[in-house]
Amino acid sequence: MAKAPRAGTVKTRLHPLLGPEGCAALQAELIRHAMELTGTLGARTYLAYHPGEGEDGTGGVAPPGVRLLLQRGTDLGQRLTSAVTDAFADGAGPVLVIGTDAPTLTVGELTAAFAALEHTDLVLGPALDGGYYLIGMREPRTRLFGLDAALWGTDRVLDATRAIAAADGSGVELLGPLRDLDTPEDAAALLADPRMPHRIAALLQPAEA
Repeated sequence: MAKAPRAGTVKTRLHPLLGPEGCAALQAELIRHAMELTGTLGARTYLAYHPGEGEDGTGGVAPPGVRLLLQRGTDLGQRLTSAVTDAFADGAGPVLVIGTDAPTLTVGELTAAFAALEHTDLVLGPALDGGYYLIGMREPRTRLFGLDAALWGTDRVLDATRAIAAADGSGVELLGPLRDLDTPEDAAALLADPRMPHRIAALLQPAEA
């Protein structure tokens, strides 16, 4: 799941640090990093993109072999539902859904998520901001995305998702927590993290006057 790297529309909370163009360059690199991770894993990869933003809506950063899915819906829950439904309809499964906001995500977490799905229904990767950086499922359990639209982007997303899973009787396994890259404070914390990819770290350095 990714927004196209268009200046002024992505990573807006990082504008004070990087400016609109810097944030667009950062978003492009975050997408590339996510695509490289999944490519290393060898899994079939989809990129769910926004419509009407360039030739394919991805800013040209989707590598060959990645299958493109058109995001549909008015909120994140609806867009996740459409992406997961399309992936399963295409013959995928189990499916891991990741965003591009957790730059310290590694192949290790992806491998652990697939391993967890061999014995449980769902796997979640908690983000430190109360959301999740990964959700995996063996079958299309799209009811998990049926949160109130106002909840998306808040610190209640993970708990609300786990509550839906519990009500459905679904088994859930949690991965280790990771930090999303959304704010200057996140940038400072991630720059001090030895797991931070060098190319992303370089783009977080503010331009000199």
